[in-house]
Amino acid sequence: MIEAWLYTHLLILVYAAPTIAAVYHILLFKRDAQSALGWIMVCVFVPYVGAVVYFLFGINRVGVRARKLDRNLFSVAVESGSREEQRAAVNSPNDGRGLRNIGQRISGHLLTSANKVVPFYSGSRAYSAMLASVDNAQCSVFLSTYIFKDDAAGVAFIDALERAVNRGVDVKVLLDGIGEYYSFHKASVLLRARGVPVARFLPPRIFPPSLLVNLRNHRKLLIIDNNFAYAGGMNIGDNHTELASRRRSVTDMHFSFDGAIVDDLVQLFYYDWNFTTGDSCAPLRRKVVTSQGDMSCRLIPDGPSEELDALALTIQTVISAAAQSVYIMTPYFLPSRELIAALESAALRGVRVTVVLPQKNNMPIVHWANRNILLELLQAGVNIFYQPAPFCHSKLLCIDKSYALIGSANLDPRSLRLNFELGVEVFSESFNRELRNHFSQIVAVSQELPLSALARRGVATRLRDSIAALFAPYL
Repeated sequence: MIEAWLYTHLLILVYAAPTIAAVYHILLFKRDAQSALGWIMVCVFVPYVGAVVYFLFGINRVGVRARKLDRNLFSVAVESGSREEQRAAVNSPNDGRGLRNIGQRISGHLLTSANKVVPFYSGSRAYSAMLASVDNAQCSVFLSTYIFKDDAAGVAFIDALERAVNRGVDVKVLLDGIGEYYSFHKASVLLRARGVPVARFLPPRIFPPSLLVNLRNHRKLLIIDNNFAYAGGMNIGDNHTELASRRRSVTDMHFSFDGAIVDDLVQLFYYDWNFTTGDSCAPLRRKVVTSQGDMSCRLIPDGPSEELDALALTIQTVISAAAQSVYIMTPYFLPSRELIAALESAALRGVRVTVVLPQKNNMPIVHWANRNILLELLQAGVNIFYQPAPFCHSKLLCIDKSYALIGSANLDPRSLRLNFELGVEVFSESFNRELRNHFSQIVAVSQELPLSALARRGVATRLRDSIAALFAPYL
């Protein structure tokens, strides 16, 4: 009898102690109420396992580690007079109102002038330009990417990086520890075999235990000689290119950057590299920045450390400030309540709000989950279009006639709260006009989603969509 009593109380203690500790941590540190409630339910109603799962997957340990780094990484570099003049030119009191001022207040990053940004609408053109830049590099090549496949496109980059190393170029490659598992042969292994320096961002491991499925480095960035850069939404793989045997299965956009914004991108790469490797080096900024461009740009990094919610808050605020039009293109659309309110408010004010989504998503549960959201947006006057195959992975935001936000972030909780992302604001009427023309071409071949299509969904479909929406914070 006593043994049974002890056994029962031991089981209760083993269940109660970690559960109470987990709930205590959730209440103190989880900012999103829906996410907090979900984790509490898991911990309480999944005995013994729920708390363990939370401690493995639910805690953001990146912020703690990131605080050990220099919090002023972006400001330790020496600024030259010419660069300060470039920044002051676009941050004067007479030019710091409206959209131009929002990103600075949120991110702390200043606008840079004399930039040139060029879009690439296909992987074939983007990869060709990027590989040529790697082959022409004289001093350094820094590459960060989420997915690096072992197919023809991936091998082409590995060959180019190896050639750069053999020329004596300083090469650093940063791969996401989960993203590299999209290939049978891990890119990190292939690169090391060629003598290319590579680091893995938060890779999963058993000893010491680290099973962080979240908190991924989703940035895609290539920097040549600290002088020229590429960034956007493209990973590295054949699915972005057209081969003789097949058409590309993914469309996406990438961009080249020339001008003062490149220095900020270099700082961002070093921040991620130092975080991953434990190094403490920080590059000096260039004393002279030359560019033929006339675009103003601002870097807005985002991640679950000190930049938490920077992109989400920027997107919500610029949409709220829109006066004429809002154009959004994204593969994964699970907006927060705040973003939904901003979109509805803009549409109700008479702003034309257009959202372009893939007709067939590569993650069906995301498509199901956003159907209830789309119904609400359609009722407020937002225009929704489904783009036909191939699957569109582009991430674009255009506001009015001179604002664009480009980069790696999707409009879903995982991207805006759990991943390290990269956003660049571009202030340019010509650049905005080119992207709006691209939108118009896509909309011309897309199918508009009428309110009636969602309103007449059957009961089974509504239940499926509603159940999928419950998991939106975790998708």
